[in-house]
Amino acid sequence: MMVSKSKQDRLVEVWKREEHQPFVGWDFSYLDGRMFEEKPPWSYPSRATTLMQQSLSVLDMGTGGGERLLALKEHWPKKVVVTEDYPPNFELATERLAPLGVRVEDVKLAEYAPMPFADGEFDLVLNRHSGFNANEVARILAAGGTFLTQQVHGLWAQDLLVVFGAEPQWPEATLSNNAPKLDAAGLKVVVTDEWWGKLVFTDVGAVVYYLKAVPWLVPGFSVDRHLDRLLELQSRLEGSEKLVFEIGKYLIEARKGSWTC
Repeated sequence: MMVSKSKQDRLVEVWKREEHQPFVGWDFSYLDGRMFEEKPPWSYPSRATTLMQQSLSVLDMGTGGGERLLALKEHWPKKVVVTEDYPPNFELATERLAPLGVRVEDVKLAEYAPMPFADGEFDLVLNRHSGFNANEVARILAAGGTFLTQQVHGLWAQDLLVVFGAEPQWPEATLSNNAPKLDAAGLKVVVTDEWWGKLVFTDVGAVVYYLKAVPWLVPGFSVDRHLDRLLELQSRLEGSEKLVFEIGKYLIEARKGSWTC
């Protein structure tokens, strides 16, 4: 179904407004009612809560704007430290968390990057959707400590990326690749789970906002550069086809024994 020129002009105007909407922290509430993400069968916040209640210290890796950690504030242990390296989020996390006694560190997280923490410094290390160095996680965990991570599967929304001529940048980010790295670092993996579900958009403007907020999905995304692809999605909607894409996540919980160096 073709979109008329006058309607296209109106749509482009709307989409460009979405393209320039601000996005800070890791808060998609702007898309409430327009984007629906199915949830995995486990609850990462519930498990994190239980583990914090059993700990004296916690590190939250890649905290974003601190919004999800703040939601668990009543369960925080005595010592709380977070990392964040994206400047706008670092500023937001510092503004929100530092007054509450949280230490906020600017640390870039990557598979081989070190972290500026002492050996055995934390009873619990949390990581929601951020990179990690398995050896560093093992090093900074105290004996008996736990690492809990929920990760986005490397093939997240691959069918959406295809629409825009993009490919997953980290297809190797899978449970089968990452769990063995923790084993090799000397941690005992005690829980693993993997899930696939759906991501649904009610309008193309929501897709625009989402792709600008998560820029690594379609590098260089813009309304002007990808207008033909956006119009293709619009035609799908007008042809009564839903904008539904496949997403995946996985969960790993690993523990450090007294034998781990």
